[in-house]
Amino acid sequence: MADRTRIAFEMTPEQLTELLAHMKPVPLIMLQCGEPPSQQDNANRAWDRLGEKMGFDGATVQSSPGKGQRFFTAVPALFDGGGNG
Repeated sequence: MADRTRIAFEMTPEQLTELLAHMKPVPLIMLQCGEPPSQQDNANRAWDRLGEKMGFDGATVQSSPGKGQRFFTAVPALFDGGGNG
């Protein structure tokens, strides 16, 4: 696999609020439908959703030290060229 270059991103305050809300611990409620997703699973899905909106691979996110919570680097998403419009 070719090495992909990281680029800098900045999310909006609203995106940060939404991301942090999805990363909160999930209360463990005993239901017959199984265990709820873990806090890590929820965080990973939140980054994936943000990546779909902003054009990066959610699994490659790294913080940008000294720049604040809204700033991070990630590898741009690879698009299959299938065309969405």
